[in-house]
Amino acid sequence: MRIAAGFKAHSGWAVLVVIGAAGEGFHVIDRRRIELVDPADIDWAKQPYHAAEDLPPAEARQLVERAVSSAHRIAAKELRAFVKRSREAGHEIDGCAVLVGSPMPDWTIEQILSVHVRMHKAEGVLFPAALAGAVVGCDLNLVTTPEKELPARADAASMKKLPELGKSAGPPWGKDQKNAALAAMLFLKNIPEHG
Repeated sequence: MRIAAGFKAHSGWAVLVVIGAAGEGFHVIDRRRIELVDPADIDWAKQPYHAAEDLPPAEARQLVERAVSSAHRIAAKELRAFVKRSREAGHEIDGCAVLVGSPMPDWTIEQILSVHVRMHKAEGVLFPAALAGAVVGCDLNLVTTPEKELPARADAASMKKLPELGKSAGPPWGKDQKNAALAAMLFLKNIPEHG
């Protein structure tokens, strides 16, 4: 089956919903929460800029860089696991849709730490960026979709399909799962059939 994954990231974790396309229909193939920080580091790594806020500059930079590197490493591990599961099940991965927020200026770590609201922005960008990097690292097609634009990009048929997908998948089927599923469906609708 042709499949696409949709990801909705939070601080330290993400929702993954895999949608399959068969004929004219869509199906939930997989749905899970994936962790994007090492459990031993969860107290600080899910919000590394906040954890670094009161540290001396060199230590703060080192802590943030360690967290960013770890998030990218763990996201890559999770993507490889997704690829392995999917291929072992005989699915053809068309690609992945990662929901993102608005872009962030190219601030340095020091510039981010100097303004509290920038720390929130940087942490909001960190985990979707790690997922996007992992998708590219696995040689999969990537589309990043601004989450607030998702409803405008969706057609009526896709929106109507979401409750049915939720019933077939069972709980939880909240906003995160719906948006990840919708992003994956839109990805599949915009990729031509392989031939």
